[in-house]
Amino acid sequence: MPAVRAFLLLAGFYLLGVVVLGVLVGADVAIFAADVPGSAAVKLYVVSVLLAIPLVQGMLALRTPKDEGGDGLVLTEERQPELWHTVRTLAEQAGTPAPDELVLTGDVNASVTENARLLGLLPGPRRMRIGAPLLVGLNEPQLHAVLGHELGHFSNADTRLSQLTLRGRYTVSRTIQAFHDRADKAAGRELAKQEKRNTKLTAKGKKAKAVDAGIAGFSYRLMAKPFIGYAHFYLRVTLKDGRAQELAADRIAAKIAGRDVTASALRQIPVLDAAYGFYMESYATLGTGAGLLPPPGEVFGGLRHLLAARGEELARLRAGAPREELSPYDSHPPIADRVALLGQLPDDGRGLPPARPAIAVLRDPARVLAELEDAVLTAEARGLERVDWGQLVHRSLRTYVDRGAEPLRTATAEVTGGPGTLDALLWAVDNGQQWAVVDKLPKSAEAASATGRAAREFARPRLRSGLKSLTVLALVDAQQAWWELAWHTEAVLRLPQGYEQRLDKALDAAVSDTPNTGPLRTMLPQSAPAL
Repeated sequence: MPAVRAFLLLAGFYLLGVVVLGVLVGADVAIFAADVPGSAAVKLYVVSVLLAIPLVQGMLALRTPKDEGGDGLVLTEERQPELWHTVRTLAEQAGTPAPDELVLTGDVNASVTENARLLGLLPGPRRMRIGAPLLVGLNEPQLHAVLGHELGHFSNADTRLSQLTLRGRYTVSRTIQAFHDRADKAAGRELAKQEKRNTKLTAKGKKAKAVDAGIAGFSYRLMAKPFIGYAHFYLRVTLKDGRAQELAADRIAAKIAGRDVTASALRQIPVLDAAYGFYMESYATLGTGAGLLPPPGEVFGGLRHLLAARGEELARLRAGAPREELSPYDSHPPIADRVALLGQLPDDGRGLPPARPAIAVLRDPARVLAELEDAVLTAEARGLERVDWGQLVHRSLRTYVDRGAEPLRTATAEVTGGPGTLDALLWAVDNGQQWAVVDKLPKSAEAASATGRAAREFARPRLRSGLKSLTVLALVDAQQAWWELAWHTEAVLRLPQGYEQRLDKALDAAVSDTPNTGPLRTMLPQSAPAL
């Protein structure tokens, strides 16, 4: 039935296209019958043809784009025999041939595709993608459940039948995009025309007129509306079928890996996805702005450190995951619903056995993860300096603090007429010029409009923050302070013993209404660099 519906929906698109073309032809016939004056009739005929072109192009988009593999590392059977043996065994249990290619990716996802022919009537090369974060964050039985689910799409012929669905989505979206592209071009031509007119007016000393595209491109957007409506209908129907396919694949995964293991994998994946996003932003790419990356293999492999350090936090997240609201446009049912349906299956007695990490299925995983980086990272990223995690955190944060202090250095130099150093800023504080320094920094509209005491209260925290940054940099560069890597929390700034409380009091004294920089000066290295 999903295949029949997909075929009828695809046919419906062509029927809609024929109807719209018939309306255009009917309009041309009406123009001819009404004996419209020649020049006006020609213009209307041209408009009709121009509107028909993107529609005909969409209807003639006979070839659905093929899956060419995308970014990832191909894992050959020669180099990864254990993984291939696992996949072949699972495929046999799922009642389907093994895929022709395994690809390792950097996503928290696993998927299967098939380049079927004749809209899915004939099978084609099949590819399975496995996300490296899944190998890092799941155990081996959970991986079996995930792969069994994907192989279930093969055994249910979902990937072959999806060719009809993909063909429909592609043709409808391509037609809509063609109309919008032509509308944008028409609007662009109108804006360019008006800009050119304004240039001539300005050259003659006249006032330029407001530039507005007006109704340019309106006819194309109007033509797109019925196809947009059909696209929404198409997605609602086909995605409903897709959700049913996901539930069927869950049942196959439960048959292969066990009911409880499959449910645990479903619960783990959204938590793993959240952890991976946080890891990539706060750890793996922390140093990119400073030209740094973690050691080879650790861009994806380093996730294991975060998962190990934050186990309790992730367990709470897993236990408290809210129930998702189902949308007609969701491609998958809510995780809670999928887990609940698995719970309705008979107890198979397999439970949650102890297991090794899923990444153990790879031969030499560190090397594989390093090769994955070479396959998916940009050339620019691959050219960054590789350093260990401790150096990555310390050097990155030192760079960012230094960069953040640069506007204050510039302002200090402008006010004092000398170098923009910490010593010069302290001298400016001693001489009552600190507010003039802060006044040169960028400020919010509210701070800019403040005067007197209010202006000073806006400026005080900025001065304090700047003094702290420059002081910390002086201690860091004298090797008396450093930023320490922490996987269970954010990086920790390590100061000499007793300095943390002393620094707070010294900064408060330096930014008070009667400033005293003495306590802060006593904390600085004797040979502090010019910061």
